[in-house]
Amino acid sequence: MAEVKKENWFTRKWNGLTKWFRGMKSELKKVVWPTWSQVLNNTLVVIVVSVIFAVVIGLIDWAAYEGIKALLGAIG
Repeated sequence: MAEVKKENWFTRKWNGLTKWFRGMKSELKKVVWPTWSQVLNNTLVVIVVSVIFAVVIGLIDWAAYEGIKALLGAIG
């Protein structure tokens, strides 16, 4: 009876890696990329929301600072 020779480590890893790249290429063909106008619109939305959150967090920080300053001023 003939023995089946086991592939060496490098061959197994190389075959696994090439299979992974083929799968990745296949999945990337299914991706629907956004148009340039969608990218610009989404970027503007992110910038506007980030500025709004920065202002809100800044106001909360300022109010907390003033509140703590007033409490410490009342104690001392």
